[in-house]
Amino acid sequence: MEPVSRRRRGAALEELILEAAWEELSAVGYAQTSIAGVAARAQTGKQVLYRRWRNRAELAVAAVNHHVGPFAADPADTGSLRGDLLALLAAAVARVSAVDPGVLLGILSEFADEDDVIGPIMPSLVAVLLDRAVARGELTPVRVPDRVLSLPGELARAEIARAVRRSEGLPEPLSPRFAEIVDQVFLPLVRAYAGETP
Repeated sequence: MEPVSRRRRGAALEELILEAAWEELSAVGYAQTSIAGVAARAQTGKQVLYRRWRNRAELAVAAVNHHVGPFAADPADTGSLRGDLLALLAAAVARVSAVDPGVLLGILSEFADEDDVIGPIMPSLVAVLLDRAVARGELTPVRVPDRVLSLPGELARAEIARAVRRSEGLPEPLSPRFAEIVDQVFLPLVRAYAGETP
């Protein structure tokens, strides 16, 4: 049989590889998943995978994001910045709840930057929510540094990882933790940048 890599190229080949990676993660777990194993399952060469992803962690993140689907480009509008932020963090939990806890913990433990399973576009989504709050008159126009925009996602990732380690899943209610992130960390910082008194 002709190798898959010769019959499929571009987006079709990438989709095939991501599906194979998800199957490998589901079958053997994150710790046992390897580039070689995914390549064999996809009937292609390891070099084809390495041209797209630098390592197992990047491939696993791509496979999970492919499986659970992207964040909505237009975040939920609850009528308030606080509500919008909490809804965004809840959406992050909904995405990762479909992932095996062992796979999720492996990815969260190994992948150290913000471009992960929680969502590489999280800072840009937070910026959308701030712009929406300004348009509503809820917030003074403000320029918030990228580091601050990334905080909700980074802190949510830490809480999710902690919950998975404790419970081997996500049974713990994370909404109180997320409320602390929003009320005690993010909103005070944003209001400080806007020159508003908390």
